[in-house]
Amino acid sequence: CLPAALNKLDIKQLEAIVEHNCSYEKGDHLYRQKANFKSVYAVRSGSFKSYAFRYNGKERVNGFFFPGEIIGMDGISNRSHINAIQALEHASACEIPFSKLENLSHQIPDLQHHFLTLMGKEITNDKEFHDLLSSYTAEERVAHFLINLSSRCERVSLSPFRLLLPMTRSDIGEYLGLSLETISRIFGKLHRKGLIAVNNREIELLQMEPLLKIAGCAPK
Repeated sequence: CLPAALNKLDIKQLEAIVEHNCSYEKGDHLYRQKANFKSVYAVRSGSFKSYAFRYNGKERVNGFFFPGEIIGMDGISNRSHINAIQALEHASACEIPFSKLENLSHQIPDLQHHFLTLMGKEITNDKEFHDLLSSYTAEERVAHFLINLSSRCERVSLSPFRLLLPMTRSDIGEYLGLSLETISRIFGKLHRKGLIAVNNREIELLQMEPLLKIAGCAPK
């Protein structure tokens, strides 16, 4: 739940303000859309998805969270959450009251820097995601999604080549702005090219360099 960059004394102070370490079953909500903003949450285990209901009542998946990542910063500006957060599997998260975190960050410059960095990354990720939806082809979007997931798995010492997808293909399609049929077609296409192997929800990345090129993460 806690940033590894802090020293032992700072971590002890941060530990003292963590109020809950809660477990969630698949389908449970961490919070609902438009809930009052009180806390941020650090994912301890498992995974969560972020979604919101559009004006027509349809659900739109707009993010996924994995161990070591922070949930809840969408509520900082307006003091209410613009998204709902739902567990994709058995998962746990630590609740950190934001008012206490703000007070503590004034005492610990490294902590303040850590959360400012996180917020900066979130802004960058939002821009990259909008670029992805506006200018990438379906194949490029799927490849980018797999490469991004691979790097996040590697960051928490999981295999970057064997990805066990906790989300459904429908969730992936909602996230990438593609239909379920298109997601299945692209997975099949990448499989036939020998770039990935697909076994239900397990995706093995067989050739990283071609995937990186398709995703726009390396020179073509």
